[in-house]
Amino acid sequence: MNNLMNFPYRSLRIDTTGLPLEWIDFKEAAKLYSVGDVVYTLGDHLYTIRGGINAKSGLRSQISINSIIATRGRSKHFQQKLSDFTPPLNNQTLFKRDDHLCLYCGSQYSKRELTRDHVTPISRGGQDIWQNVVSACKRCNNIKGGKTPEEANMGLLAIPFAPSYAEYILLQGRNILADQMSFLLSHIPKSSPIIERMQSKEASPIILKN
Repeated sequence: MNNLMNFPYRSLRIDTTGLPLEWIDFKEAAKLYSVGDVVYTLGDHLYTIRGGINAKSGLRSQISINSIIATRGRSKHFQQKLSDFTPPLNNQTLFKRDDHLCLYCGSQYSKRELTRDHVTPISRGGQDIWQNVVSACKRCNNIKGGKTPEEANMGLLAIPFAPSYAEYILLQGRNILADQMSFLLSHIPKSSPIIERMQSKEASPIILKN
């Protein structure tokens, strides 16, 4: 159990129709298995949680956790709502959406070196919404100041957008495994800017070795 406290991978929880819902740690996964809410599993085996020994049988209980877990819950009504879904805006997810690039100079930075820039400044009537914010390095943000990109002669490298539900789940993931990545990508259009940026980096998938 102590080893699982620092386990870097999480299971992807989906509903019975295959809709990605959220990332869950080993405690949440074990609870879903123990109460019988897991309908089926996909992907690879991640780890096994071992419990106590049965006094009568002498057998030790155990739960094998997979990388993708389908559970009960979520109705068709919920799925219909997803077309209008707007994820909560925060810097961590914003920077991941923009691949930690400054969308003015094009250089890549750590999250500590990036800022949230409003394309149309708040002082000029701009809103704090996905479609009006981009990742920007501190230097470019300072140069742009309270101007629009056109006024500052600083062209945007990409058009800001609000992530879809599946894109948001992808952006929330850490240490995403190859099977989880493939599953999520199947729910995201190939025309997605997020997919295009990932493909341009030609990053190798992360594979967990048992």
